[in-house]
Amino acid sequence: MNPALLIVDVINHFEYAGGAALARQAAGLASRVRELRDRFDAKSRPVVYCNDNWTEWQGDFVDLIAACRRQGGSSAQLAERLSPRPEHYYILKPRHSAFMATALSTLLEQLRIDRLVITGIATDSCVLATALDAHMRDYPLWVPRDGTTARTPALKSAALHLLRHTCGADTRPSARHRVVFPTATQ
Repeated sequence: MNPALLIVDVINHFEYAGGAALARQAAGLASRVRELRDRFDAKSRPVVYCNDNWTEWQGDFVDLIAACRRQGGSSAQLAERLSPRPEHYYILKPRHSAFMATALSTLLEQLRIDRLVITGIATDSCVLATALDAHMRDYPLWVPRDGTTARTPALKSAALHLLRHTCGADTRPSARHRVVFPTATQ
């Protein structure tokens, strides 16, 4: 098994309809995503940040992080806790799915990834779209319910229900799931 962790839209300015509600819901997300990211880092497994580019076509990922830090509040807190490390990968996406009009498929193929763990913001939008596209590409999925957030608990619950029943995604919380990493001989 060769899993990768996708971290979707955690570098976020929350400047859109419903953004304030989403920012409030995202308050507790950073520590859970960070713990999971640290598990992947400890095993030298790929971590891929998949982030909306906010239609800033001339910027880079570091520009998004800097904008969030300047903004303060939830945006700055997430950027401080979850900014990528040098060994992490990142993909800027123009819309909801991390697969749409990006190099994500090529990256996952080159890394020989055979399963995905998807975390981030928002469960009912970009996480859902990314997971549906991953399912269409035959990736087994784990979307930890404590590793995503939505504007409301009801929206999150509905999206997780859809992922379980449509994609066969595992939605157990991160504390109850043991990620299986390849050994040196695999």
